[in-house]
Amino acid sequence: MAKSKYYVVWVGHEPGIYQTWAECQAQVNGVTGAKYKSYESKTEADEAYKRGWKQSLNFTNNSSKSNGASKATNVTSSEEIDYDSLSVDVGCSGNPGIVEYKGVDTRTGEILFYHGPISKGTNNLGEFLAIVHGLAYLKQLGSEKTIYSDSMTALKWIRTKQVATNLVRDESTAEIWELVDRALMWLNTNSYPNKILKWDTKRWGEIKADFGRK
Repeated sequence: MAKSKYYVVWVGHEPGIYQTWAECQAQVNGVTGAKYKSYESKTEADEAYKRGWKQSLNFTNNSSKSNGASKATNVTSSEEIDYDSLSVDVGCSGNPGIVEYKGVDTRTGEILFYHGPISKGTNNLGEFLAIVHGLAYLKQLGSEKTIYSDSMTALKWIRTKQVATNLVRDESTAEIWELVDRALMWLNTNSYPNKILKWDTKRWGEIKADFGRK
């Protein structure tokens, strides 16, 4: 039997807590900057709704992951992670589906930039966009900080400066394709000193920008 989930919508047509993905999706579809997340229990959902989205989208990284198995990874990896860095990740509801991404301070979990929701795209395209957004963000600041991503595919696309995806170009995907085309143009017309590294999820736990929807 599938576990019950509770979906918190902070920014949507009607903010609140919903018990099915269909109800949640109806509240966030078409809403620019929609903010939402799923929880395993009603208590967690109630607490997250009260905290608000800014705190709650970082809550998993800063609080709950400090318990249990994550403790072991934090002890062994603290000497290897460059905490003076930027971490990026994507949240994708369906694949293809609604895409959003963010970049956070690896040390504090503070959200430095957020984009979404994009009406239809793929996880890999979202990861790619997040890295390029991070590069442009750091270049604007004149920062040489490292960027972490947990997507091998997106890292490869950054290296080759091209994307390899089966996502068709049509009216429903026009938004993400416009962003991808702009990102590719940026890569081909800009240089950057930043290292872009693979986040070692197996050793360090979920990347600090994780949306907590797995």
